Amino acid sequence: MSAGGREAAAAALTYTQAEIDAMSKEDLLLLYKSTGCQELKWPLVLRYVGLVKSIALQVRGVYSSFAQVDDIINEGVLALVGAVDKFDPDKGIKFETFVSKRIRGAVIDLARRQDWVPRSVRRRAREIDQAGVELFAQLGRYPSDEEIAAKLGITQEQYQEHLADSSLCNVLSLDSVLEDRDQGMDVADSGSDHPEDSLLRQELLEKLTDGIESLRENEQLVISLYYKKNLSMKEIAQVMEVSEPRISQIHSRAIQKLKLYMKRYMNGEP
Repeated sequence: MSAGGREAAAAALTYTQAEIDAMSKEDLLLLYKSTGCQELKWPLVLRYVGLVKSIALQVRGVYSSFAQVDDIINEGVLALVGAVDKFDPDKGIKFETFVSKRIRGAVIDLARRQDWVPRSVRRRAREIDQAGVELFAQLGRYPSDEEIAAKLGITQEQYQEHLADSSLCNVLSLDSVLEDRDQGMDVADSGSDHPEDSLLRQELLEKLTDGIESLRENEQLVISLYYKKNLSMKEIAQVMEVSEPRISQIHSRAIQKLKLYMKRYMNGEP
């Protein structure tokens, strides 16, 4: 630490607990980032635990079958602790946005470690994906639910059930597709030291935006409410005045379409 940094850290130590408590979380974050004073880290982390709990309850709508909320919160707190040190205020990104992405990533990692998804669900998810790819090639557009169900030789009701069950598979698969293209780069960050990385990030974000805009209106709304507004599946169901299982189906279908859209992009297809 530089002499100036040591002086700032020493100054931070002079704050009383009452003064720290009186600070806004934004001011406390900036003070910690400017001083690196470890005495400020845990008071700061505790300020954002509510955000972790909120996201944990929200993602529970997708990951409800593999983990307890407490497990998700524990993973989220660990992600929060790491994000506090990695966050760079100079990049113009809100800390809440920065840490939310990492908490979601921690939940996905937890799902992978637990390997929750049964083989039968994985198999059905692959079959749905393959049917979608084949029909897209034949039709030149996204196939309808009815067309995919007919291709699979099942009823629409069975298809909707399989689609809801495969929600986690679709989220994990889309995440893997993005990882393949992004090659470890943080899509949410800006200001990379390597201009080519920034260009690739921007290209990826633009393509993903195009993919979202190609979705049906109700699918776009679910994606927006879930990923931008951080609403739970139950809350989205109330907003859209449909059942919670229907929201899960719409979410899963939207993710499936985005996965197909991004795969075609990765493969250089028009």
